Amino acid sequence: MSWSDWLSAEAASREAAGLTRWLVSRPAADDVVDLAGNDYLGLARDPRVREAAAAAALTWGGGAGASRLVTGTLDLHVELEHALASWTGHEACLVLSTGYAANLAVVTGLVGRDCHVVSDAHVHASLVDAARLSRARLTIVPHNDVAAVRAALATSAPGERTLVLAESIYSVLGDEGPLVELAEACGEAGALLVVDEAHGLGVHDAGVVSRLGLAGLPHVLVTATLSKACGSQGGAVLGPATVVEHLVNRARAFIFDTALAPAAAGAALCALGIMRSDPSLGRLVRTRVLDLAAALGVEPPDGAVLSVPMPSPQVAVAARDLALAAGVRVGCFRPPSVPDGISRLRVTVSAGVPPEEWERAVKVLVDVVEEHR
Repeated sequence: MSWSDWLSAEAASREAAGLTRWLVSRPAADDVVDLAGNDYLGLARDPRVREAAAAAALTWGGGAGASRLVTGTLDLHVELEHALASWTGHEACLVLSTGYAANLAVVTGLVGRDCHVVSDAHVHASLVDAARLSRARLTIVPHNDVAAVRAALATSAPGERTLVLAESIYSVLGDEGPLVELAEACGEAGALLVVDEAHGLGVHDAGVVSRLGLAGLPHVLVTATLSKACGSQGGAVLGPATVVEHLVNRARAFIFDTALAPAAAGAALCALGIMRSDPSLGRLVRTRVLDLAAALGVEPPDGAVLSVPMPSPQVAVAARDLALAAGVRVGCFRPPSVPDGISRLRVTVSAGVPPEEWERAVKVLVDVVEEHR
């Protein structure tokens, strides 16, 4: 089969299954209530954050100009790393260009062919890709099953370095991982626990790892993104200084990547300051998500992302489009993005939506879900 025929067949197969995706641009401002993005605290458009981004660009330029190990490490990056480590309670921090790169860096920089990776079945695609690229022996365990993790750890050979991959708040089901139990199991087995805090940081103040008192433990590492609650862009690895020093020297996703743009670093640094001084933003998100879950009759998540099961991918798309027509933008989970294969509406709660718009959005979503469930 030629490439052209193969691509046409693939497109037809996606269309028949209701799984075709496409890019839709949006203007800088419209009248739609955005409950599809990941700007959980409403900081991306906060005037203070925008001014900080602009000031950083004017001071440092449009880009960092090089990788971090050449001339790309700016004073701004170092300040951001210190602020992140201080707030979250970790010894050291390494900032990268994306959260995806942070997950690639920490896994591929720490393990290889002679190592063992134990991964929760629901971790983000970036951790899945990282585990594959590491070439380590991989064991995938059922979601949030600590007993299965302990059993997998018991299979590690003497001297075989082991990583356990989990998330603080999972992005589809929105449930919190059993981090205390996982940290205990890893400590006993001599393994490292890597926790992706993409959906925990900011929504749960300094993150779930920090809230549970696990930050600073020598066998607990955290990755995070600056593109969600921080309202900016970038990623970070937090943990012991020895781990950060190793990644600087060995993680290809860090070494060969152009440094985070100054505007994004400046915006993230400002957003961190706002989050530290105003914990009410995270509290508002947690209150709103509980209220919305009750209104829609679904299990309340532990984070800002609420998912509503739909009968099929086609119905999920139709419900999403109807909500948009009514002035509310929501997302849509469809295979292969859902670990259990069930298509869902994806609603992200934001503290940045004014109360009257929030009330209207809730009414729209209740009507749409009742019609399509």
